[in-house]
Amino acid sequence: MSASLGRRAAAEAVGTALLLAVVVGSGIQAAELSRDAGVQLLANSLASAFGLGVLIVLFGPVSGAHLNPVVTLAAWLSGRRAGTGPALREVAAYIAAQVAGAIGGVVVADAMFGKPLVRFSTHDRSAGHLWLGEAVATGGLILLVFGLERIGRASLAPVAVAAYIGAGYWFTSSSSFANPALTVGRVFTDTVAGISPASLVPFVAAQLAGAALGLGAVVLVYGRPVAAAAVVAAPLPGATPDDVVGPHGEPELAAP
Repeated sequence: MSASLGRRAAAEAVGTALLLAVVVGSGIQAAELSRDAGVQLLANSLASAFGLGVLIVLFGPVSGAHLNPVVTLAAWLSGRRAGTGPALREVAAYIAAQVAGAIGGVVVADAMFGKPLVRFSTHDRSAGHLWLGEAVATGGLILLVFGLERIGRASLAPVAVAAYIGAGYWFTSSSSFANPALTVGRVFTDTVAGISPASLVPFVAAQLAGAALGLGAVVLVYGRPVAAAAVVAAPLPGATPDDVVGPHGEPELAAP
């Protein structure tokens, strides 16, 4: 499927907004229904995993359903050598749409539960072990997304990525944000899902470092991509080989 950059950016904005509405809304609901921290985390992780899987299926054929700046940046970095990644203007459009959508999704979630529409979080998350958790979570996500693409299994991404993020809530100390846009959005809600403005920069830095490590792991395990026109344009988390959108919105042929 071919789509203009405007439509792809719109898909990224709407998809990221819905993702944040799911993550923040389910967190608020869980906190209101139970005082047990384990039950809250279970409800939040299940809702987030299921919601993410659905969103990847829905928006993957249009924009690739990156819904995450590190995925977009990684697609650009990994595609430069082969000349198949998105252009810088597309990277800029995607990231702007993702961040704007994230903030909008948080506002909607707060509105649904009668919370102040915008209130900066007071939930401090400044600790070395949390930053390590974010680096591990993000690195694993990049390895998963790009590894699936390299072995021709991108069609499994909706289930695999959703399962990984759901598990990340439990096996990482940070509860696996693994997404700079999501992190920025959660600054604007003073609920259980929030993160204080002072914690934002170190969290995002850890995510970027983790993404770099994840790309390094892809090269280590699968080798460098071949610079040929037959290589898939960019790893798109929700796209099948027939749905992959090239850097200028044109379908690309997948490698066998």
